[in-house]
Amino acid sequence: MQELSKSFKPHIWVNVHSGMEALFMPYDHKNTTPDGAPSHLMRSVLENVNHRNFQDSCLVGSGGGAVGYLAHGTTTDYLYDIAKVPMPFTFEIYGDEKASTDDCFKMFNPVDKITFDRVINKWCMAFLILFEEGLRTLPDDQVVSQGALDNWVPMGGEILERNMDQKSGGENGKLEGLDLGMQELKTYFRLFMLSTFLLMFMFCSRISKNRSRDSDEQSTA
Repeated sequence: MQELSKSFKPHIWVNVHSGMEALFMPYDHKNTTPDGAPSHLMRSVLENVNHRNFQDSCLVGSGGGAVGYLAHGTTTDYLYDIAKVPMPFTFEIYGDEKASTDDCFKMFNPVDKITFDRVINKWCMAFLILFEEGLRTLPDDQVVSQGALDNWVPMGGEILERNMDQKSGGENGKLEGLDLGMQELKTYFRLFMLSTFLLMFMFCSRISKNRSRDSDEQSTA
């Protein structure tokens, strides 16, 4: 993570989780947020994303102050305190509060196609809005160059690369740029859901094996 953050010095970093719907900023290892103007800027960005894309339905704040436990050594806290990334966030993109505690997979993942597609589309748009809000909010001295800003233009709440417009021409180019961005984000989220499924399968299988072993030991005792 250290080498990755140094290799391209990101302005915005998002750690994607599931378990609830929330937009978190540092810190995870203590029940507070950082002091000063940078903290206010991060919260402002998240509140704007929450309002524009989720109608203020997501929980916003520090991970350590919202999830009910403290997490030490997280990527989000490392990137903020050590790597000095201006805006590292954790997005919790899905959680089924009605699912049984015995059903690990359903607690953390949509189990039907309609819900799956809704989650993918909703959070892809959240990222596009985040890019716009982040670039608009970052102080001038934290932006690489004016040329970097010129590559991005807002269009109806979404972000598109201007060179896509120049290559394709006119409104069609803008739509193609948006489609390309959405396809990339959807691919990422599908891979995230797949990896979550595999991890939860292994986790639940281990729990089942441990329970079976404990039951066998008790019956032979």
